[in-house]
Amino acid sequence: MALLGRSQHRKMLVRRLLDPPTLRAFGAFALMSTAYAREYITGTSLDGVTQTLALDRTPALYTGDFGDCLGGESLLNVTKFDAAFYYDNSTILFHLDGTTNIRNEDVMLYISVEAYGESRFSMTVDPCHVNINSLCPLNATRPIEAFALFPIGPVHVSGIPQIAYAVPDIEGFARIQIFANSSRTEIGCFQAAMRNGHSFSQPASVSTVLGVFTVVAIIASFATAAYGVSIPHMRTHYAHSLSVLVVFETFQSIFYSGALSLPWPSVLPAWWSNFAWAAGLVPSSSIVHSIDPFVGVSGNRSQVGAAGSNIINNQGGLTQQIYGRSLISNILSRLIHKAPASAHKAVGALEKRQAYNPNDPYDYNWNGDPVEPGMPLPGDWTGFAGELSALGIPTLNAFMVGLIWSLIALGLVIFFLVGFKFSLEVLAKLRWIKQDRLEYFRTHWTSYLGLSVLRTLFIATFSLFTLAIFQFTLNGPAGPTAIAAIVFFIMVVGIGGLSVYTLHFRLRSSELSIDSDRILLHSGKILGFIPCVVPVRLSRLREKELAQKPAGSLPFIRFHFVDQDPNRKNVHLDEPWVKRFGWLSARYRLSRWWFFAFWLVHQLARACFLGAAWTHLFAQLFGLFIIDILALIVIAALNPYEGQRNTALAVWLLGITRVATTGLSIAFLPDFNLDRMVATVIGVVIIVIQGLLTIAVMILIIIGGISSWMSLSRNREYFSSEMLEGVRIRYFEHIAQKATDELPPPKPKSKPKTESEPNGTVAFPDLPKEPHFSVNSVRRAPKIEDEDEDYIAEMNPVRISGTPALGPGHVAKTGRTSSMSSRHSVSSLPRAARVHRASWSSRDFSQWQADQDRPDPALVQRLSSGPTHVRSDSLKLGATRRNSSVGSLGASGTPAPGSRPMTPTKEVAEGDCEGPDEAKEIPKGGEKENTENPQQP
Repeated sequence: MALLGRSQHRKMLVRRLLDPPTLRAFGAFALMSTAYAREYITGTSLDGVTQTLALDRTPALYTGDFGDCLGGESLLNVTKFDAAFYYDNSTILFHLDGTTNIRNEDVMLYISVEAYGESRFSMTVDPCHVNINSLCPLNATRPIEAFALFPIGPVHVSGIPQIAYAVPDIEGFARIQIFANSSRTEIGCFQAAMRNGHSFSQPASVSTVLGVFTVVAIIASFATAAYGVSIPHMRTHYAHSLSVLVVFETFQSIFYSGALSLPWPSVLPAWWSNFAWAAGLVPSSSIVHSIDPFVGVSGNRSQVGAAGSNIINNQGGLTQQIYGRSLISNILSRLIHKAPASAHKAVGALEKRQAYNPNDPYDYNWNGDPVEPGMPLPGDWTGFAGELSALGIPTLNAFMVGLIWSLIALGLVIFFLVGFKFSLEVLAKLRWIKQDRLEYFRTHWTSYLGLSVLRTLFIATFSLFTLAIFQFTLNGPAGPTAIAAIVFFIMVVGIGGLSVYTLHFRLRSSELSIDSDRILLHSGKILGFIPCVVPVRLSRLREKELAQKPAGSLPFIRFHFVDQDPNRKNVHLDEPWVKRFGWLSARYRLSRWWFFAFWLVHQLARACFLGAAWTHLFAQLFGLFIIDILALIVIAALNPYEGQRNTALAVWLLGITRVATTGLSIAFLPDFNLDRMVATVIGVVIIVIQGLLTIAVMILIIIGGISSWMSLSRNREYFSSEMLEGVRIRYFEHIAQKATDELPPPKPKSKPKTESEPNGTVAFPDLPKEPHFSVNSVRRAPKIEDEDEDYIAEMNPVRISGTPALGPGHVAKTGRTSSMSSRHSVSSLPRAARVHRASWSSRDFSQWQADQDRPDPALVQRLSSGPTHVRSDSLKLGATRRNSSVGSLGASGTPAPGSRPMTPTKEVAEGDCEGPDEAKEIPKGGEKENTENPQQP
């Protein structure tokens, strides 16, 4: 028994040692002790250049992920399909691994490469002639392990253009077709997308950079909304920060350009994948795989093919013995179909290709994997499914993935806002910041939290609309469709209902008025030099513009609401309104505060065409094109945004890009049968247009961050950058003028360049005529005190040594005129009284004027500068008096002790203001002080 026990123990030990995991562990341990020696070969390229080449180099063209091009009806299960073309040694590599259920059959292989819609390479291979024993013949009892290298010449690859080796995202695929010799029937077809190592898809870098810039825009926007004590002031500065909604709308618009059901060139889905995160479609394999059973996606991720699950109807060409299944394969097939999901994963793990071994010089890592279940065939970039395939997201998973990431973004907003609030409290307790720092935000943080959640949902509206409507048309499982219906209902009734309630709350005490109006057609210029006809409403014209004769006019009707309460504050000065509904209307002009409702309807219309009409290509494409054109015209005419950066981005840049992208996409219609090279060129043009738009967004975010920095310094007299001090003052005056929603005063016209006179002198442009005076000469009249000896001694001091003597001809004279007698006159003042100078000489006046021409201190310049930044002579005359009250400035620009800060936009709390003009700006040089401690950024 003891011997038997030892024998059984030895057998168990041997089995344990021969266990595959144990063998792999010992193999890995052995490889750790040996250094990997890189091996090289000598090869001659197609150009005739001979060089030393590494075995593990990346080929010029190679395949990526592969799929079954018979729609899952191939009679083979393939776990590896790799093909590559090495230009540097004129070699084609072929590697195929898999299994089959065919009992015995001689086969032929047909390998082809198609690029840009044309066949570029083809080769017929007999496995028996190239020593591929696993395919000679094809047998169910033997796994397929086909590996071959084929030397070729320039004639074989002459159809491949040179641009294919360098252009990003080459559009092409490699295909292997397997035919049975007995009946010449195709029993297997596998296709893999071609790659060359260059791609526009760079989510690790591009998406990260765009995400960082978006975070900067979020911080800058939030800072202007949270800093301050005056609600109207805070709204004004918030309106001129770059809108985060517009930033996301731009990125989402770029990504959803691929939702049109067109055969896109491969460069476009790769480019659009960099913007998928803005639409909530972050490629995460763990999330995608976790929801596969719920959304109805099933299949084996470790292989492609059906291994003869459905017998091909070949009219008797192949007999049952050839396609007969072995007993083991039949049993295994039935067990797999009946086993639970865990068994599927176990079988898939057994059949999956081996991992890349970096210590094997003959192994490589450029290969692709079997395509994920639910994905289109590699190399097919048609429609929204083709765009999602670049992300690794099946169409059935799109809505749920977008919803999950939207909820994650919502949770992050709540987390960071709550964390920021309590961080401020901790810093204030530690006295690291002032006790009143961001006091309004800290006392109203719950309101900020609720409005931030609503604003986040408002930003996600277009993406959720599109994905939910797209889910309705897929005819998928009931679970995801029901969730899509609930989300769509919440967004329409929730966000749409809030928008309707906002309009009703403001207009409930107003009456609709319909007046007659006219549209006048005036001649104008776009970008300053392109002539065009500009439509202008007669009611919006100024008096000076009425003198211009229009080129034509059209009748028009003007709809507007008349408030029944004439003393009611407007939407921008109504503090309760701004607190409740400012998250919808704060960024728009005073007369366009309702634009959020138009924006919501516009986004819903675009989502319907993109998500619902994808099965009707012409209706989807031309309907969206018409909507984009009408939206550009209407939004440009409304000009709804108060800030110039938001207007430039949302109205012009984004609107023109949408129209250009949709218009160029018309060329991809299958009816036009456009050459794929030309289609790729048009795709690159679209990428350039959208790339310029992206660069513009990044530049505007930087400028918006600087302007928000200036807004945070509005309660400071001095700015940290002296170079931007003048810009800051002009920016404050600009936003104050834009808040009135009135046209700015016309600028004075002046000649842009100097003109030369006939005599050669340069004539400078005329300055605007203003009240002025000039002193040409000063003549001193004789005074009574000229006869006073004390005054004469004071005016003509005794010359001291070291000063130059007067000339020999100079005669000293007393200050008297020739008409007076030689006797000195007697002054009427007592002798003890001090005589003051009653008038100035020309020399005295010149000296005084030279003193006044010296540069004034910074504070004097700010106090003496008017709205137009023109310093008049009258302000210069009083500079010395102001200097005495303001105090001197040091070199660093800090005010003297005791000086009162004065800024153009000094902000006060609403409670300190009286009357209907509460929270107004204090005029420059005004006397009103801020009773509270101004918050310092």
